[in-house]
Amino acid sequence: QVQLVESGGGSVQTGGSLSLSCAVSGRDFSSYVMGWFRKAQGKEREFVAVISWSGGTTNYADSVKGRFTISRDTVANMVYLQMNSLKPEDTAAYYCNARGMGYDYWGQGTQVTVSS
Repeated sequence: QVQLVESGGGSVQTGGSLSLSCAVSGRDFSSYVMGWFRKAQGKEREFVAVISWSGGTTNYADSVKGRFTISRDTVANMVYLQMNSLKPEDTAAYYCNARGMGYDYWGQGTQVTVSS
C-alpha cells in the first residue's frame, strides 16, 4: 500500500505560479513512476506530468510543457509540481499518482483555480 497526500492548491490570477506537493509513504516505491493528473469540471481526467522515482526521468503533457516542472525528493519522499505562467484552462483538481508493480494509487486531490 502506498499513501499519497497532496497539498498546495489554491487560487491565483492568470500568469501566476503555484507549487503542489505530494507526500509519499508506505511500501517500497523505489521502482514506481510518480505523476500528476488533473480533472477539470465536466472533463475527463488528463495526464499532466510524470517522473520515475529512481532515475528522475520526466515527461510532460504538451499543454504544460515549458510551464510546469515535476520533481521528487527521494530523502523526504515528496513529489512536487511547480506551475508557472498559469492559465484559466489549468483550473482543475490535481491528483498525485503512484504506479508500479501492477498497482495504481491516487491521492485525494487538491484544487487549483486560475482566474482571468
